Amino acid sequence: MLSGFKEFILRGNVISMAVGLAVGAAFTAVVTGFSNAFIVPLVGLATGSIGDYSKAVFEVEGVKFPYGLFLSAAFAFLITATVLYFCVVVPLMKIQNRFKREQPFDIKAAVRDCPRCYSEIPAVASRCRHCTSEVKPVEEAVEKAQQAGVVVPTQR
Repeated sequence: MLSGFKEFILRGNVISMAVGLAVGAAFTAVVTGFSNAFIVPLVGLATGSIGDYSKAVFEVEGVKFPYGLFLSAAFAFLITATVLYFCVVVPLMKIQNRFKREQPFDIKAAVRDCPRCYSEIPAVASRCRHCTSEVKPVEEAVEKAQQAGVVVPTQR
């Protein structure tokens, strides 16, 4: 039982996830600090509520609604999401696309039914392997196979 737990903990995915969470928490703290130090006062100046708008509230029948806290958190979220998207997601997608391998054409993956015996045959087949009837190959499958460099026998 303990050996299974040890294997789970020492697996690369768990350690990577833990490191990612720690870095993410630190990054969130930095972005929140930046937002509170620079964005909040700038928005406060722009809206005329000089200073820290995160303390802004409105009151309805004696109940206070601190909408400034929500706006501050929303700005911090937008900054975090934008930075992560443009600095992490976009570069990783470019790297993945660069190293993405073209899947080899599988001639047996595209199948259809024989019009005579209704057995499943490859779409590029010119003869049914079950009833030996001549069939017309599916043109799209033949084109894909030829583009992939697969030699497709022609119908006699």
